[in-house]
Amino acid sequence: MIHTSIHSVDNPAELTAAIGLAQRMLTDYGTVDGDIYAYCQAHGALTETLRIMLRALGAEPVAEQPAAAPRCPAAHHDDPTPCDGPPVVTVLDADNAGADGCEHHGARILASLAEGRVYALPDAPEGAAIRVFKNADTTRPFCWYDGPRTDPSQLSRAENRRRGEDR
Repeated sequence: MIHTSIHSVDNPAELTAAIGLAQRMLTDYGTVDGDIYAYCQAHGALTETLRIMLRALGAEPVAEQPAAAPRCPAAHHDDPTPCDGPPVVTVLDADNAGADGCEHHGARILASLAEGRVYALPDAPEGAAIRVFKNADTTRPFCWYDGPRTDPSQLSRAENRRRGEDR
């Protein structure tokens, strides 16, 4: 563990600003309660706070890692797949919490929600919401997790219909 005082850093003003930002981020985003959009905001805020703090301490990474392609807010943090384009839909859960997403992640997150809904964004290509809805029907919930899937809650809606079970 590194111990330092505010007076032994490269830029005390930057560290003071980073500490204030970190405190505000904890207040604003300390809990996200399953809200996908709030989770994405919290992750971005945390990343930027750490970047500012490391810069102020003179402890930036030696070699910058190539920036990963930004992912849409609908991409689950455990889903390793890249976006297939810009956000074109909004996916809402039963409580109307939602996230904008590309067609790929929109379908994957919709498949993982009970009572989820999808709406096209104003500039979306024609049929985007319909494609997401149809793809979600054949996508298993939380499809990025490995393991056997036999319980109806682990199968796609289409698989459950074929088996005569509703989810």
